[in-house]
Amino acid sequence: MEPLDAFRQRAAAWIADNLPMMASGGSPGNPMASDEDPPFARQRSLQRQLWDGGFAGLAFPVKYGGGGLTPDHQRVFVEEAQGREYPVRFTMPTIGIIGATLFEFGSEEQKRRYLPEMLRGDALWVQFLSEPTCGSDLAGARTRATRDGEGWVLNGSKVWSSAAYGCQYGLCLARTNWDVPKHRGLTMFVVPTDSPRLQMRRIKQVDGSMEFCEEFFDDVVLPGNAVVGDVEHGWTVASRLLGNERDSVGGSSPWIGPVVIERGAGYRARSLVEEAVAAGRASDPRVRTLVATAHVLSAVNQQLVRRVAERVAAGMAQGPEGAILKLARAVSEASLATIALELAGTDAVVASRPDNEPTSVGMGVGYLMRQARSLAGGSNEMQRNLIAERLLGMPRELAPDAGAPFSQVRARALDPTARIRS
Repeated sequence: MEPLDAFRQRAAAWIADNLPMMASGGSPGNPMASDEDPPFARQRSLQRQLWDGGFAGLAFPVKYGGGGLTPDHQRVFVEEAQGREYPVRFTMPTIGIIGATLFEFGSEEQKRRYLPEMLRGDALWVQFLSEPTCGSDLAGARTRATRDGEGWVLNGSKVWSSAAYGCQYGLCLARTNWDVPKHRGLTMFVVPTDSPRLQMRRIKQVDGSMEFCEEFFDDVVLPGNAVVGDVEHGWTVASRLLGNERDSVGGSSPWIGPVVIERGAGYRARSLVEEAVAAGRASDPRVRTLVATAHVLSAVNQQLVRRVAERVAAGMAQGPEGAILKLARAVSEASLATIALELAGTDAVVASRPDNEPTSVGMGVGYLMRQARSLAGGSNEMQRNLIAERLLGMPRELAPDAGAPFSQVRARALDPTARIRS
């Protein structure tokens, strides 16, 4: 296997020749609603460049289109690509979350078909997990899949599906048995987004963006080979999917390395030092303290990611350790966004000036998005529960409906006395 030092040199040379530098103030990680014609064309082109250059999916086996190398090789490549355009839309969730899950639970047929498509840049994937009625309780899913001969018929709805409008496939968690406890009656399915009787709507957010979607399944027919893993063992697949999401969002994924999607993080567009200088406040002791705090938070995060990633690569880390990174990143980025807003002041909410001078409006958007970062990949509260129960061995949170058939669980709906009906 190629030594890391030699690989780093080869990767650096290829990156210099093939991946353009990001535009000044640009971010590699939020290619959302602005890239629609065709959907995510630039991201597809970048991913195809990685494939053609032999740098796509470095830690995946060669027989599935990968490089057959190690997570360390993937980490090194991402480190060398800092400051360059990068196909983040493919790294998350398509490759780092869904591709990793299919590699572990997919059939041989599924892996040989879908993984090369992902790595070539031919297909983007989305997670069909959240529902209007179950919030963070994904195991409370009510979207149902009913047997129909060798296949299945899917009915129900999903929501908050990131950029689903530009994806070709989704992994969908659906209930296939209502007479067992909720975690046992679920199955994971591959669902083509162009399936007949699947209706998709985009959700317009307060800032005008339309990244998120909601989906309605009305007798959507799926073949028998759409099942990922075993029937009624979908929670096992979903749990690993969520673990892969935590690792990817936190930066410790062995499949994609320390790539992070930045959502409205305007404080990365211009360094906080530059912001303080531009505002004429560089000598202000309060401002200097804020800038120093931001640098400390960034340094601690980078070292934490490296430490956990090395343990993952060495097979020493437990699955739940990704929750530490996810929680640390969410908390620190909320602090960074608040610091950036304080430094920018009123400039953070001004979209433009008469003299066309640049403003810090991105920092205002970053501040508004700070809470979203505490939800993406699982809320901070969920991460704390996971750390407490799985890593520290503390007692599990009380679950009054544990062990009860899902059909007998009281529905969390408008009528508190209602029961879920199959």
